[in-house]
Amino acid sequence: MTRNFTSVTQFILLGLTNCLELQIFFFVLFLVAYVVTVAGNLGMIVLIQVNVRLHMPMYFFLSHLSFADLCFSSNVTPKMLEIFLSGKKTISYPACLVQCYLFIALVHVEIYILAVMAFDRYMAICNPLFYGSKMSKSVCTSLITVPYVYGALTGLMETMWTYNLAFCGPKEINHVYYTDPPLTKLACYNTHNKETSMFVVAGCNLSFSLFIILISYPYIFPAILRILSTKVRCKAFSTCGSHLTAVIIFYGTLIFMYLRRPTQESVEQGKMVAVFYTTVIPMLNPMIYSLRNKDVKQAMSKTFFKIYFVF
Repeated sequence: MTRNFTSVTQFILLGLTNCLELQIFFFVLFLVAYVVTVAGNLGMIVLIQVNVRLHMPMYFFLSHLSFADLCFSSNVTPKMLEIFLSGKKTISYPACLVQCYLFIALVHVEIYILAVMAFDRYMAICNPLFYGSKMSKSVCTSLITVPYVYGALTGLMETMWTYNLAFCGPKEINHVYYTDPPLTKLACYNTHNKETSMFVVAGCNLSFSLFIILISYPYIFPAILRILSTKVRCKAFSTCGSHLTAVIIFYGTLIFMYLRRPTQESVEQGKMVAVFYTTVIPMLNPMIYSLRNKDVKQAMSKTFFKIYFVF
C-alpha cells in the first residue's frame, strides 16, 4: 500500500456531551469505574500469582484476561478523563493511529483468550484424566502466546489500512474514543477497501473464536451432568457459568458495534455501546469470576487474613 497525502494533522473528539455539568458527572463516573477496573484486574493478577492453589491453567488464562482488560481500559479511559477534566479534545494523527492499533490488537487478544478458556474447560471436564499432561505449562504458554501474536499482527494490518486513507477534513470524530468506524467516515474518498477489510476481519475473527466456544459446550454440559459428585458438578457449572457470562456480554457488544457499516446512524448508536464496552466490561470481568468462583473467594479471604495479621 502506498501512503496517500493527508492535510489533517490532528483530530477533535466530540465525546458524549458539551454540557459542563454532565462533563463533571461523567468524569467522576468514569474515574470511579477506571479505579475499580484497575484495582479489580490488577488484584486478580496478583492474587493468582501469590496463591499456589490458583496455579492452574484456568487461572493462568484468567490472569491474562485480566491483563488484557487492564490494558484495554488504560488505552481508552485516561484520554476520556482528560477530555472531561480539561476540555482538550484534540489528538495528533500518529497518537490516533496508536490508539486504534492498541484497540484492535487488544480486542483480538481478548476474544481468543476467551476461546482458549473454553478449550481449557473442555479438556478439564471432558478429559480429566489427561488434563494434567495435555495442559502442561509449555502447552498453556503456547496457547496464550497465539492470541497476543495474532492480535498484534491483525492490529498492525488494520492500522495500515487506516494509515493509507487520506483525510482532508472535516476532522471532528463523533465518538468517545479513536477507533476505525468513525475515523473511516472522515476519509476524503474511496473507503471501500478499508470498510471491506474491517468487516471481513471482524466477522471472520468473531465467528471463528465464537465457533470454538460454541463447539466446546455441547461436549462440556453433558460431561458435567454425568459427574456423580454434586459438589464437583456445581463447581463445574459455576466456572462454566462465569465464562459464558463474560462471553455473552463481550461478544454481544462487539457484534452490535462492528458487524455494521460505519454509517452516521451506526456511529451514533455505537457511542453509547462503546461507553459500556470500554468502561463496564473490563470492570465486570473480575467481579464475574471472583463472586462466582469458590477457589478465588477462598484465596482472597486467606490473602486478606494474612495481610491483616501482618499489619
